[in-house]
Amino acid sequence: MADETKPDSKAAEIQAAGYEVSHSKSPAFYDTFERKGDLQHQTHYCPGCGHGVAHKLVAEAIADLGLQDKTIFVSPVGCSVFAYYYFDVGNVQLAHGRAPAGATGIKRTCPDKIVVSYQGDGDLAAIGTAEIIHAANRGEKITVFFVNNAIYGMTGGQMAPTTLLGQETMTSPWGRRASNEGYPLHMAELIATLEAPVYVERVALSDNKNIMKARKAVHRALEIQRDGGGFSFVEILSPCPTIWAKDPVQARKWVAEAMIPNFPLAVFKDVSKDNPRTQEQEVAIPQRSVPDVLEIGARSEIAATATPRLRHHFQDFGIKVAGFGGQGVLLLGQLLAEMGMREGLEVSWLPSYGPEMRSGSANCQVYLSNRRVGTPLVTHPDVLVAMNEPSLRKFAQQVAPGGFILYNHDSLPHDFSVPQARVLCIPAAEIADKLGSTKAANIVLLGALLQATDCLQAATAEGVLKTKIKKAEFVEVNQRALAAGRNFLQQQTHAPALD
Repeated sequence: MADETKPDSKAAEIQAAGYEVSHSKSPAFYDTFERKGDLQHQTHYCPGCGHGVAHKLVAEAIADLGLQDKTIFVSPVGCSVFAYYYFDVGNVQLAHGRAPAGATGIKRTCPDKIVVSYQGDGDLAAIGTAEIIHAANRGEKITVFFVNNAIYGMTGGQMAPTTLLGQETMTSPWGRRASNEGYPLHMAELIATLEAPVYVERVALSDNKNIMKARKAVHRALEIQRDGGGFSFVEILSPCPTIWAKDPVQARKWVAEAMIPNFPLAVFKDVSKDNPRTQEQEVAIPQRSVPDVLEIGARSEIAATATPRLRHHFQDFGIKVAGFGGQGVLLLGQLLAEMGMREGLEVSWLPSYGPEMRSGSANCQVYLSNRRVGTPLVTHPDVLVAMNEPSLRKFAQQVAPGGFILYNHDSLPHDFSVPQARVLCIPAAEIADKLGSTKAANIVLLGALLQATDCLQAATAEGVLKTKIKKAEFVEVNQRALAAGRNFLQQQTHAPALD
């Protein structure tokens, strides 16, 4: 990220020649715009397009407020997606309509950053309606700039949710009709009805006077987030000369004469930070530990169920469990994840299954780590627990070199080989059946996994089983299954811990 104090090179040349610079490119923009191979000193937007003006207003506000090195720009599909070619800040691209959802995750993960969602009307008010409404309703501390030109611009001029009544588009060639296409959505008014948003205003890029008002609104919205305020939303009525089939002057005039009467300019909501109503939005949440939330007892009680150890022998450890529905695939993953939490690890559990309750394919991915988990996806697991042959064939090649495959059978298929991993065949179903419950095959494999890898402690597993299994008779069977899996592997192999 560039230094926000960097001088504009052209402005510096002019100053050196003895002239005074009253306006120059904002330092929040890149020096050159690589959207195209040539003309990298100018934007790619159509002549008269409002995006260029909106970009300038946002960039100036970011620079004026000293936020460049703290800002993360979130832009989805549409003309707005090209923002990352211009803004010299953090940039994230999202799928169509999903910018508020992505911005929510980014802001919650990085609360000290300034997160901006920059969206068009076809994006925000159509496919992204749910995302923007719920982000606003939760009062997410993000800033949303909504560029409304009443039409789908990038994709060729289809009718948008904000297209005016009577306005002709590619998909409303006779003009928008309330009886057929419904009324245009007024997003600023809609969002202003919600309790949580702090600031909602509609501005327009129709003339210099309104552009100056828009500049103030953009500053205000960013200041609110800088000062720790809640959700802010600025709707910007913008010209789209190319798709409207108007020259730039006519397009600006159309914003003033057609759009503003339909979308009145106003501050619809401005709740100051010290307003008591705003303070009510901040609900005090009791600080509780993960074990308390999961009702698995205090840390001292957890510690009593596990043998103390200094540290785990891995930084990150991925496990994939796969089989048929009904074999306890997902439960095994849940047990591993809860064991990891009890031992102080960062964990994730990601299930995947079909619509069938039984006999359909199912798998889950478990991540155990000594650091924050960046993704729940386990692309190359250290261990694959394959509870049937289809799962073995489907996932075996994904196992990391030197990893383990625990296969629920007494031998491998005759035509199967996997050179990069060590395969341990364990007739878990047979062992569990002899113990009195075939359903405990997954627990047999859990015992074998702990014996083979030493990734978690057997004592922790016993404590988790007591918590997760409600019926006393099943607790005993599962405890014996856990021990049987460990003993079988100990007798068959002296498997070393995975390095």
